[in-house]
Amino acid sequence: MRHLLIISHAPSPNTQRLQTALLAAADHPDLDLTLRCLSPFDAAPQDVLDAAGVLLFTPENFGYMSGAMKDFFDRCYMPLLEQTQGLSCAALVRAGMDGTGTCRALKSITSGMKWRWIQEPKVLQGEWQDHWPEEATELALTFAAGLEAGLY
Repeated sequence: MRHLLIISHAPSPNTQRLQTALLAAADHPDLDLTLRCLSPFDAAPQDVLDAAGVLLFTPENFGYMSGAMKDFFDRCYMPLLEQTQGLSCAALVRAGMDGTGTCRALKSITSGMKWRWIQEPKVLQGEWQDHWPEEATELALTFAAGLEAGLY
């Protein structure tokens, strides 16, 4: 059985709504995979090593990923560098600005680790939109289904 790891920093009610949508979609009853969701502060290298794919969720803070997500990469980059090449990943960014700096940073770090993006990071930009949980659902379900099918 394949394992999907969601590393999610959801410090506000709206980001928690998005995290809930990600988890509900990835835990779809028709999918035969295991799911684990961890805060970036709780995620460790072994959690990533156990996963077939990683879905990253971060708010944009000052034009960059959250400090929590940066902490995860600071702690885990070197232990994972040579061991997770080719790991499938995707990202959801809740951006108050345009998400450019956050996406650039995520892609730069994960490219250095040679992770494989299944699609460009999904950016939810600007004022809250009620359809955003549906977009989070679509991303997570696409990733989870592709992971289960062995496409990623």
